[in-house]
Amino acid sequence: MIRRKGFAATSVDDLCQSAGVTKGAFFYHFNTKDALGVAVANFWAETTSALFASAPYHEPDDPLDRVLAYLDFRKGLIDGETFEYTCLVGTMTQEVHDSAPAIRDACAASIFGHAATLETDIEAARKQHNIDADWTAESLARHTQAVLQGGFILAKATGDPDLARESVDHLIRYVRGLFGVGPNTSETNYEKSS
Repeated sequence: MIRRKGFAATSVDDLCQSAGVTKGAFFYHFNTKDALGVAVANFWAETTSALFASAPYHEPDDPLDRVLAYLDFRKGLIDGETFEYTCLVGTMTQEVHDSAPAIRDACAASIFGHAATLETDIEAARKQHNIDADWTAESLARHTQAVLQGGFILAKATGDPDLARESVDHLIRYVRGLFGVGPNTSETNYEKSS
């Protein structure tokens, strides 16, 4: 419901009705709606971590292939209704970044925690491809999340998921360019096996 309507527009009554519980039951578990927001962000981090940990993009041997496969995987998730593929913690961050610091911090932990899962492969790819540049694995991992969240905003603004997919396509081209694997150079091992 929060993914569909947003945190602010989703009332405690909406949540209770959807979950089939009383307000008393709600407040037994959560002192405030903000406490629920923190719990929701933490739950999102746990469940999405499990999804991404078991995803097939970890299979390629080459670390750059894994990074590109991750981006392909993310693009493949952009399907269905807008609320189904956009990021809950990104949505909540946009809404409450100034008004609910505890929720913002829980959302940030989720977003930055997910970005950190990419750093090992990015750093290994930097070493394997002898990339000596002023960017770091950490900064590129954060950039992937910025592009994804921005793509989601464009999709929400227009109702068009192709704008989110287009953002991922540009990100893929950008990453390929950083590693010198452009359209006129050799394909990655991941692309050869696809």
